[in-house]
Amino acid sequence: MNSETLPTYTRSQLALRNGQDKPEIWIAFQNIIYDVTDSRLWRNGRHYEHWAGQDLTEELEMAPHTLKVFERFKAIGKLVD
Repeated sequence: MNSETLPTYTRSQLALRNGQDKPEIWIAFQNIIYDVTDSRLWRNGRHYEHWAGQDLTEELEMAPHTLKVFERFKAIGKLVD
């Protein structure tokens, strides 16, 4: 599925997928939403100092890994304002 055909979600909808309010754990990066529910690194919606349910684009600029890390996760939507 390419980004053109992905469904869109608002920041409010993304915020509900924080690992606390609903069983899904989602994060956004560069306007693409990824499902990280099955990742052991995102248990309870937290990965080190990062919290799920939000756009992590600015926070991840300083992350020690490259953008290739997102290849492990399924892109499930696009973030819209």
